[in-house]
Amino acid sequence: MSWRTVVVTQTCKLDYQMNYLVVRGKETLKIHIQEIAVLMIESTAVSITSYLLNELMKNKVKVIFCDEKRTPNSELVPYYGSFDTSLKIRNQIHFGDNIKKKIWTYIVREKIRQQRKLLEDLEKSESLLLEQYEQNVLLGDPSNREGHAAKVYFNALFGKLFSRKEDNSINAALNYGYSLILSTINREISSNGYLTQLGLFHDNVHNPFNLGCDLMEPFRPLIDREVIAYQTGKFGKEEKQILLALLSKEVKMNGKNEKLINAIKIYVRSVFDALEEQDESLIRFYEL
Repeated sequence: MSWRTVVVTQTCKLDYQMNYLVVRGKETLKIHIQEIAVLMIESTAVSITSYLLNELMKNKVKVIFCDEKRTPNSELVPYYGSFDTSLKIRNQIHFGDNIKKKIWTYIVREKIRQQRKLLEDLEKSESLLLEQYEQNVLLGDPSNREGHAAKVYFNALFGKLFSRKEDNSINAALNYGYSLILSTINREISSNGYLTQLGLFHDNVHNPFNLGCDLMEPFRPLIDREVIAYQTGKFGKEEKQILLALLSKEVKMNGKNEKLINAIKIYVRSVFDALEEQDESLIRFYEL
């Protein structure tokens, strides 16, 4: 089972040799490909062979590329993640609006619940208002309880003057963490044979990851929790490593301890089970 998150930060060459990723830099390091879940190329001074890229895709390894500021800006997504991909895509296109609304409602309610739990842990009185929003989410969230909850939530966490549009260390950390979660969820969507472009709620024609943006919502508070815990006034290599380590953090799933990266796998699979069976109660969420 894949479990490693490998981050390449320095000048080197990456190639393939006998089922191993070979890192050729000042020293040569070998990592078995079947152990790798995510490969992040953080430096732009890295060369990589096409043979290795093909082998990584065959093994469903999520490959993330960063820009010159070491911020994730793209990823590789295989065309085929399952032997019956064509059938699954046909089914995905015909998922009914009613079940999609039910599942989106379920996801929104869970996101607000996780936000409320974080505020409770921080002893913030705004958690009471989020509890009301959580209880008042209607089918499809036509009253935008999600948006109202987000405003109250971020003001409670970072102050009333905080804006998600500002260029600061907090937003840099949040964006970095969210991109890691989104990439991991996109990996599972593709691995299950579905398209990331076709969302439940998100429907932006310029967004290739509409479905990933839908499914990641309940996991955002995990990133928020880490950013709050490790606020240093800056966002650099150390802070990135803290967020990367979150993928190996243990959470509860189905009453068992699971690494977050595996919990995401179970969750995404359960969402597709719910869509196929038209039963939103099949969705499995994590607990801390």
